[in-house]
Amino acid sequence: MRITGYRTLTTVQRWGRAVGDANGVHTDGIVPVSVILVDTDEGITGVGLGPHVAAEAIFAAIDGEDPRSVAALYDRMLRQTFKAGHAGAVFGTIGAFDTALWDIKAQAAGEPLWRLLGGRDRTVPAYASGLDIGLTDGELVATYESYAERGLRAAKLKGGLDVERDRHRLTLVREVLTEAARGMRPGLMLDANECWSRKQAVRHVAELERTLDLTWIEEPVRRWDADGLAAVSRGVRAAVATGENLTGLEQFRPLLAAGGVDIVQTAAVWGVSHFLRVAALAHAHDLPVSPIGNTPVALLHAATSVPNHLASELQDLQPPVGIAVDLHVADGAFVLGDAPGLGIRVDEGAVASAYRGDGPAPSGPQVRPELAGRRLLPGAVYR
Repeated sequence: MRITGYRTLTTVQRWGRAVGDANGVHTDGIVPVSVILVDTDEGITGVGLGPHVAAEAIFAAIDGEDPRSVAALYDRMLRQTFKAGHAGAVFGTIGAFDTALWDIKAQAAGEPLWRLLGGRDRTVPAYASGLDIGLTDGELVATYESYAERGLRAAKLKGGLDVERDRHRLTLVREVLTEAARGMRPGLMLDANECWSRKQAVRHVAELERTLDLTWIEEPVRRWDADGLAAVSRGVRAAVATGENLTGLEQFRPLLAAGGVDIVQTAAVWGVSHFLRVAALAHAHDLPVSPIGNTPVALLHAATSVPNHLASELQDLQPPVGIAVDLHVADGAFVLGDAPGLGIRVDEGAVASAYRGDGPAPSGPQVRPELAGRRLLPGAVYR
């Protein structure tokens, strides 16, 4: 079997409500989702969800190769971008190709990827994540009621701009999940998306912890601030979760050495091979690993095969337009199916009609506000 070519598509996730975090909000609730398809001479096509940046240059590393040699081809792609750097969206493109290759390998074997990777149980524990900072109280409650109906007993809220507002919103969601869990204590997490300084983080979380039990605080300070993350971890009761924006094992090393991470995260768009390597590194430090992302299907398959998986992020309850996935959510978990490979089907016609080709928004969650990390005084303007 040989790789013969690739195609790129862009579809959209339609949330039907505003989504965002402390850095900004998509008010229309429409977010682009990039897709890479890798073709072979045996008619098997693999699907990867991730960016297209530098796709042609990266594809040169795997063109004509046997796609089943996934581990070796992953390192070939990393070497292909050695001088330019394999970070950010470029690392995402490598991850998308890598995911597509794993999809091909499992399809060729006639097995779902979770079984090919050695997983025993097709169920993957989940937590709810509504990207909800722009919601009213009523919208917030309704959103988490829909998660609770599917058995979710843990939730991660976006916050970090106002401690009393965060306390109020976390309490609302706690009540929703407690009722659904028949009185059991739900898990509550808060994601600040790197909007704080070290002291802001400790003050904010410590104040919340006077009345709330937080499972973890996510990205309290900048992703590379190993000493700062360690200081936050020492200063609060909650675990510190981070890693979704780190793009190589070399970036995790200083955080682990400094004790700056308690929950090791990795983004779905970085690919299966990266997740497996990060999970092994975390396991060597007796730390749990948790995948992050809107459609983390590939990492859900991989999560079944690692001993230290904690829980995976469940964002939207519906997949992107034109994407069908062989999984469902029940009893607080993703339940993977038996379709060979990742179980992803792409309706290219539906995708073509869904995306309007708009450029990136001038603001939103992907753009860091000017005064981020400089809000020690109450009433500081944050824009």
